[in-house]
Amino acid sequence: MGEPKKSASLSDCGINDQTWNVVIPILYFLLFPAALLLNVVVAWICSLMKSNSSFMVYLKNLVTADLLMTLTLPIQAASMLPKASSGLQAFACRFSSVFFYTAMNMSTILMGLISLDRFLKIVMPGRRFPCQSLLFSKVLTVVVWMLLIGSTALPIIITTDQDPANKSNEFCMNMKSVLGVSWHDGAVKITEVIFWVVCILIVFCYVCITKKVLESYHKSRSSNSQKKSQTKARVFLILAIFFICYVPYHSVRIPYTKLQVKINPGCLKAKLRIVKNLTLWLSATNVCLDPLIYFFLCKALRQKFLESRIFKWFPPITGRNSEMTSGTSM
Repeated sequence: MGEPKKSASLSDCGINDQTWNVVIPILYFLLFPAALLLNVVVAWICSLMKSNSSFMVYLKNLVTADLLMTLTLPIQAASMLPKASSGLQAFACRFSSVFFYTAMNMSTILMGLISLDRFLKIVMPGRRFPCQSLLFSKVLTVVVWMLLIGSTALPIIITTDQDPANKSNEFCMNMKSVLGVSWHDGAVKITEVIFWVVCILIVFCYVCITKKVLESYHKSRSSNSQKKSQTKARVFLILAIFFICYVPYHSVRIPYTKLQVKINPGCLKAKLRIVKNLTLWLSATNVCLDPLIYFFLCKALRQKFLESRIFKWFPPITGRNSEMTSGTSM
């Protein structure tokens, strides 16, 4: 993201660059209204809820990260259009792209922390770990935000200060100093390690949670197959959204980053650029899917929504109250 169009023709590679430079921004523009509406509503509801547990602390920070990602979408989309001004492109490269990636990385880490929190509370309910304390969760989230901003966002902003004119590389990479290019490469590698560690953690936690819940049904001799199916569906939903949104992008990010600094890498870079931009948009769709996960998997959030004024704007549906409040928290 934040990588405006290239001046050279890509027709020899079988790529219509002008078409992609219109299609991809349109996808972001279409995503923005729904993402803004959903995240503003969830943020407002969360503001009415007390941070009385580590889960709520992580959830509120996750909502904040998603809202920050959402606010960068129109700037990013506009900067990718064929006739975008160099000033807008430079602003996107130096600021909005940095905030987008920072928020996305924070969102990934928080999803891992939420998974770990659910794992400890459901799989090991009889034990109380220090990481489950309210103070620890608050301090941890502040520290993670500071580390991400201090190690990636601020250094990249500071080192993206060059004049990109009369250079043959990508616009954003041309704006980076020599140190900036190295820092960019290092930041990508570090965040990739973080992502794959979180990915393994999430899979492990939710597989264990599913096993524990199904065992509890078995021990209680419950024959309610509907509840068992709902449990499996919830876990599948979380894992499916995480894998569909994030795994494709992170799978292509490292090889693409290696080619970014090369001046004449051939058609491979051009093709990877299209794939990277499409998978990045897929990652951005997570800002629409996360609020749905909060709503359907967090009983406290559903209850607060049902009690809020927003819910009163919708026409009453018989049995909605009992149906929506009967689910299990994420």
